[in-house]
Amino acid sequence: MQIIPAIDLLQGSCVRLHQGDYDQVTRFSEDPVAQALEWQRQGASRLHLVDLDGARSGQPTNDSAVRAITAALSIPVQLGGGVRTLERAEALLSFGLDRVILGTVALEQPELVEQLAARYPGRIVVGIDARNGKVATRGWITDTDTDATSLAKRFEGIGLAAIVSTDIATDGTLGGPNLTALRAMVDASSTPVIASGGIGTVSDLLSLLPVGVSGVIVGRALYDGTVILSEALQAVGDGRLQDASSSQSTPC
Repeated sequence: MQIIPAIDLLQGSCVRLHQGDYDQVTRFSEDPVAQALEWQRQGASRLHLVDLDGARSGQPTNDSAVRAITAALSIPVQLGGGVRTLERAEALLSFGLDRVILGTVALEQPELVEQLAARYPGRIVVGIDARNGKVATRGWITDTDTDATSLAKRFEGIGLAAIVSTDIATDGTLGGPNLTALRAMVDASSTPVIASGGIGTVSDLLSLLPVGVSGVIVGRALYDGTVILSEALQAVGDGRLQDASSSQSTPC
């Protein structure tokens, strides 16, 4: 299971929102490039960027920071937030991003997702953000009646790189992931699922292993220090500590 540090960009700074509320902002760093390099130094194999300004308004106000981050890093970088046109997706990919994440348009213009997935196989991700199991769009401001799992099934077999499944109620809370919702998402689609929301401890990461997600995005827990990236990578990555201890144990 891949651990993917998150950098949420708001007016060029690294921030976190509590449950997606733009009125509850915590600023962690004014230098997103330095923060990105730090996660890479600590062993991250992928970085997750969110353009919060883009998600809310649809306007690309953090492009200079995105360009600087992709230029500075050697690991792949993915970005979501405000990607609502073919031209915008292609522009972001031209910045050096490995993947772009489509959220709002996955519901409003599913044909655009299909078009991009065909044109850029393995580089398009659908972000499904849910509140009480229902999809929320436009930076989590607009609630809909669409089931999150139904939306996932809509894109079965089109060549997506992944689905990022975010539970809004747990996001930024450090209270643990919504395992029930994640299991439902994994069962609903054969596309790899990346979990997002609620991670507060290494135990939370371990709880995801039986669920079958391919990765997990971690934000506030890394910034608050309740999860240390190097320790988390040892706990859930290849050759993880519990595997080693299990292999050395002798049955009673």
